Amino acid sequence: MKAGKLVSILAGAAILATTGASGAIAKEAGDFLVRFRGIAVTPDSSGTTDAIGGQANIDESYVPELDFTYFFTDNIAAELILATTKHDVTVSNTTLPGDADLGDVWLLPPTLSLQYHFMPKSDFSPYLGAGLNYTIFYNEGGERAPVNDVEYEDGFGFALQAGFDYKLDDNWSLNFDVKKLFLETDVKVNGGAINAKDVNIDPWIFGIGIGYTF
Repeated sequence: MKAGKLVSILAGAAILATTGASGAIAKEAGDFLVRFRGIAVTPDSSGTTDAIGGQANIDESYVPELDFTYFFTDNIAAELILATTKHDVTVSNTTLPGDADLGDVWLLPPTLSLQYHFMPKSDFSPYLGAGLNYTIFYNEGGERAPVNDVEYEDGFGFALQAGFDYKLDDNWSLNFDVKKLFLETDVKVNGGAINAKDVNIDPWIFGIGIGYTF
């Protein structure tokens, strides 16, 4: 699921937008929207180590997610998402026999986005957003020899977003959302015996869920 699929999704959304019904989805200044989504987090990882070479690989994760959106105007809103994901990390094609297993790590990437909501009074209301996140890595573990210890550096990243809400009734709505996060970290293995600089994680986040507007 790369950029081409995102373009296809947005093209489909544009077609739906021209044919959507005209109801009131209750997107107004001062509204507070809470959503519960199921998300798929698909890292687009890259990076190598200084001592053993190889290519960093981070697996997918599927988790629930909670987000909160506040509307400053009918069209402009801010969204905060809260979710945490667990990933297995390996380095392939190294100078070691087989892949280097770096165990697993939990990511907590709270992301704040500023959004523009098109057609806020229609049943079908797409939006675009951009923002910042701060990714916290924690509970590193499960390493296997010769890897005894792994540390990841927390840091800031950027986010791009596209999605839409579809009215179910005066308060409830269906939501589909796609995000691209640009995350980079430095990894220290075995107390610094092996290091990986500028490891790009850059996950796609695909979500579907329901929202309730207060």
